[in-house]
Amino acid sequence: MQLKNVLIVVNDIERSKKFYKDIFGLEVILDNEGNVILTGGLVLQDATIWAEFIESLVIPHNNASELYFEENNIEEFAQKLDESPYDIEYVNRLMTHSWGQKVIRFYDPDGNLIEVGTP
Repeated sequence: MQLKNVLIVVNDIERSKKFYKDIFGLEVILDNEGNVILTGGLVLQDATIWAEFIESLVIPHNNASELYFEENNIEEFAQKLDESPYDIEYVNRLMTHSWGQKVIRFYDPDGNLIEVGTP
């Protein structure tokens, strides 16, 4: 068995495609009516479709999972976030853990938690 993708729920597919392209450089592989596969194995699914599948409401900012990315030049990435046209909601701005790894945590436009750290 092999893990193929990670799916996150979004309210606006077009906004999310643009966000993940602008911020992370992810490209669309497949766009299929409310389901979008991006490079890197990230899948975006429209919140209304997801809610129908699970027969429950989607809870943004639930902090139950996070997308993790690595970036060698994290200072440049942090500056890119600050200068982006997106209203970034930070959990923590650039910080250094006691073991030396630098990380930044923030939410995407739909409240999905993202961490970017140095390798």
